[in-house]
Amino acid sequence: MSHYSDYYDTASFRPEHLAMLDTLAQLGPGFAERAVAVDQTASFPTQNYTELAEHGFLRLMVPKEFGGMEFSLGEYATIGAEIGKYCGATALTFNMHTSSMMWLRFMFEMPNLTTEERNAFAQMRARQFPKVVEEGAIFSQPISEGGVNWTSEPIKTNCRRVDGGWVINGFKKFASLAGHCDYYSIVCTEHFDGIPPRHEDTMDFAVHKDSPGLSIIGEWDPLGMRGTVSRDLVLKDVFVSEDDLMMPAGVFGKTLSQWPSMMATLTPAYMGVAQSAYDFTVSYLRGALPGMPPVDRRVYPTKRAAVARMYQRLTEMRSLWTQAFFEAKPFPSKAEVMRLYAAQYAVMEGVQEIAALAIRTCGGQSMLKTLPLERIYRDSRCGALMLPYTTEIMEDYLSMMTVYDMEEIDAAPTDTVSARVSMWRPE
Repeated sequence: MSHYSDYYDTASFRPEHLAMLDTLAQLGPGFAERAVAVDQTASFPTQNYTELAEHGFLRLMVPKEFGGMEFSLGEYATIGAEIGKYCGATALTFNMHTSSMMWLRFMFEMPNLTTEERNAFAQMRARQFPKVVEEGAIFSQPISEGGVNWTSEPIKTNCRRVDGGWVINGFKKFASLAGHCDYYSIVCTEHFDGIPPRHEDTMDFAVHKDSPGLSIIGEWDPLGMRGTVSRDLVLKDVFVSEDDLMMPAGVFGKTLSQWPSMMATLTPAYMGVAQSAYDFTVSYLRGALPGMPPVDRRVYPTKRAAVARMYQRLTEMRSLWTQAFFEAKPFPSKAEVMRLYAAQYAVMEGVQEIAALAIRTCGGQSMLKTLPLERIYRDSRCGALMLPYTTEIMEDYLSMMTVYDMEEIDAAPTDTVSARVSMWRPE
């Protein structure tokens, strides 16, 4: 595997950041070795999480005042990509936990919260962050509901007020870490009699894994990212109280339009998968794969040219992606958001292009399940369809933002049901 210093300019990286990257360089080979069985059995990478927790990775995004490491979004992105280089499923599920910590941290820092919201939010953080820092809790973040575009319509899973709290009813599709986390960050819409569901009534609760009425159903036998164990959640009259709140009502819905980079954090896993496809190809052509005859295939000019193309594509992706994440902030400019959307598109499309080229270049043996490239290729196909920033949505957003002024977009003609209600808007 390549070392992270081969493709990042580390001169500006903080010592704490470098220390965690170095730790991953030590843990990573174990992740890669276990990735084989994780994929074959579609089982959760429990041992990887034990090691991540032991080395403090669950606290990456938690503020220092609560005992966390307070990494920036750009620093986290590089960490996620390094994990993905060794095991894509571990990186993708790790993002679900980390994103829950991001919401608690970054949305609290938004300057447009009311005093009442900020005071309530402060109490929520004081209850939730210690679960991770002191108890080692793992959070999941199931949002998708299957066939419903939650970026456009209010979340279908709902809650209603009862004595002492709320009851939640609903369904979550592709709930990564199902059965392997301590808390599910359940986003739902509070319902009121006589009022249609509204985005401003979106709530977010930390639902404990053993809550009565919470069940996990369905089989899990997907194409790729099999270790995410993204089974379905059913919530039937699940009781929650104010102690379980993770954000004030309506704050979650502001993330897409006001802090859009926080919704692009699936990309680190796929950036890592792309790097692993390239690294495998180089090792294969050099005859340097463990357990295989040391055949030097570098003599073929067509294969050398293909690896050059892979490197070119990988470097383009990483340059745009790195810039987008290290400049990430709330209320970004239009230019910054367009770079973010372009980076999302570049990674999710580029990773599958690189993996396909790797298979073509390495030849027939690369199809065998005894080698990791077959798994890498399957994993690479899964990113472009993941909400909220699917490739189709990114094409739509960028197509509108390039040819229309922002004030024209909502009135622009369209023959499809769009997700533009969730597009970034100027402050």
